[in-house]
Amino acid sequence: MKRMTLAALLLAATMGMNAQKPMKAPQGGKAISDELIGIFFEDISSSADGGLYAELIQNGSFEYSPAERDGWGPGTAWRQVRPGHSLGTMEVRKTEGIHPNNPTYMRLYVERVKEYYDYKGWKGYGLENEGFKGISVKAGQKYDFSVFLRNSENAKQIRVVLGIPQGWNKDPKLLAEATINVDSKDWKKYEAVLTPSEDCKNAVLQVLVLNTGVIDIDMVSLMPQDTYKGHGLRKDLAQALADLRPKFMRFPGGCVVHGGGDGFWNTYRWKTTIGPKEQRRGLKNTWGYHQSMGLGYYEYFQFCEDLGMQPLPILPCGVSCQGTNGGWGMKDQAQDVVPMSEMDEWVQDVLDLIEWANGDVNTKWGRMRAEAGHPKPFGLKYLGIGNEERISPEFCERFRYMYKKIMEQHPEIVIVGTAGPGSHPGNPDLENGWKLADELGMPIIDEHYYEKRDYFLTSRQYDNYPRHRKTKVYLGEYAAKDKKLIDALAEGLYLLHVERNGDIVAMTSYAPLFAKKDVTNWNPDLIYFDNERPYLTCSYYVQQMFGQSSGQYYYGDCVDIQDASNLQGQSVILNVKTRRLYVKLCNASADAKKANINLSRFSLKKQATKTVLSGQADDENNYEAQPIAPKKETIKAQKKFSIDMAPYSMLMLEYQL
Repeated sequence: MKRMTLAALLLAATMGMNAQKPMKAPQGGKAISDELIGIFFEDISSSADGGLYAELIQNGSFEYSPAERDGWGPGTAWRQVRPGHSLGTMEVRKTEGIHPNNPTYMRLYVERVKEYYDYKGWKGYGLENEGFKGISVKAGQKYDFSVFLRNSENAKQIRVVLGIPQGWNKDPKLLAEATINVDSKDWKKYEAVLTPSEDCKNAVLQVLVLNTGVIDIDMVSLMPQDTYKGHGLRKDLAQALADLRPKFMRFPGGCVVHGGGDGFWNTYRWKTTIGPKEQRRGLKNTWGYHQSMGLGYYEYFQFCEDLGMQPLPILPCGVSCQGTNGGWGMKDQAQDVVPMSEMDEWVQDVLDLIEWANGDVNTKWGRMRAEAGHPKPFGLKYLGIGNEERISPEFCERFRYMYKKIMEQHPEIVIVGTAGPGSHPGNPDLENGWKLADELGMPIIDEHYYEKRDYFLTSRQYDNYPRHRKTKVYLGEYAAKDKKLIDALAEGLYLLHVERNGDIVAMTSYAPLFAKKDVTNWNPDLIYFDNERPYLTCSYYVQQMFGQSSGQYYYGDCVDIQDASNLQGQSVILNVKTRRLYVKLCNASADAKKANINLSRFSLKKQATKTVLSGQADDENNYEAQPIAPKKETIKAQKKFSIDMAPYSMLMLEYQL
């Protein structure tokens, strides 16, 4: 045996002696994008706070406002508690807060904390938080509690209690507790760890002052220590996204980017979502609630890194959503625009983001990223400008200005443009968006459409797109308008069409991604969830099948479906990097079909994996039942064979080469 050098031994140990080298693709394949399946995260239907962001306390910064939802205010999700008949009052304050971005806090005036007569229960005066319709905790798991407090003249003790409500005028059943000594007359962060003694789906958190006097409280937090890769995201929801194997994530919106119907005052500005969480600026959400920004740009980029996704941040273009000022449905949809004399501010936001994401630690913004805990650059490649704006002359003027300024300094960044809210042939926004893309030589343009299943069953839009254009398509938002199995299969057929046109379509992402039970703004969604678990739709499993079968080459001549119609489709995808071959078949009809498959040009290993998703057309996964899930089995690999396609089914064969 030939002796290996030390360097070779180290390389082999790192890469593995049996690591596969990329293979040469057999003839007959068409080069396509291997980033076709990504995800689009927008904070809609409580996707972030109370969802992917693992924080368990609602309104912990007391920044909720009636401007966000009727009846809301700093006390939303809180109530006064005074066990032992303690006495006190509370006052909402906005002066001398922790930070100008986080001005609101609660001042407690504690007048009496002694036990009343022979009362043997708890004592103290303070606040109780119900979380997001209950705090869900698990026995034996650790939860990090933190709070900012500012004391008056005398030192105080704070009792922190995690408990199960026992009804009106009764102390909760104790799950966990901790005591904090408050000794600072300036704002100071205090921390404790709570370990519940049993599971509970609807726990509450009490913060009780045990001494008389005045004390200020802000930024109350309860976070599970067991989050996805320790980065503050809810594990089950993050894992559901990881299992899709997405290649990129678009964020933070959507209409959230440019303030939706509220206009520029409510525009999402990335710089106020990074840094210490007590210094981030909360925002009214376009969909009618509050964004704490606990899930901000740093967390988005970190999550992309954790999942091996390309980040695709979307920044505003100086033009508001056409829904501003009641514009939706108007003959001439209204748009607010930034004066051209002020556009450099918006350009600078983009340039600073690129430096924050990719800059060296010696740059201003790169240093801020490093100080937050990430000295290594994130490696930003894609960046979107604008979202679904009407492609008006005002939009085009501002987009051109931003595009040219960015390209002058960062020609390496791939800019993603927008084609408006309805990207169908004949739509003026689509035509104007593509005209602008051709003029600028834009690399990618973002198309959106939501349609009934019949559109996805019958339309083959990208077959007719010209091949000579430099600009590629990002299908950034799409979905059939229901969540039955037949809708998911319609989307599957359309994705097979997209794969066939993977030389034109570079990226896709289903939308919306998440929706929380009882606070859903939009239907359908890919993943529904409550405080306990995610509920995966039929469409989720179709997306997963495509995400797990990415590749660089499409073969259209390996499968012949007998008596095929628009309700059947197929694709064969080769991944030369992983040396895997994928055959996908979809049958959205009520009749069984047979497919003849010829894989003679490929060198197959002995075994293959078969995955089948099937059921009745109207089957639907929901909170009560989950009848649809993929079934896997190992089968013998064959080069020439026939396979049955069951009614209302999607099938995938995976081979190692």
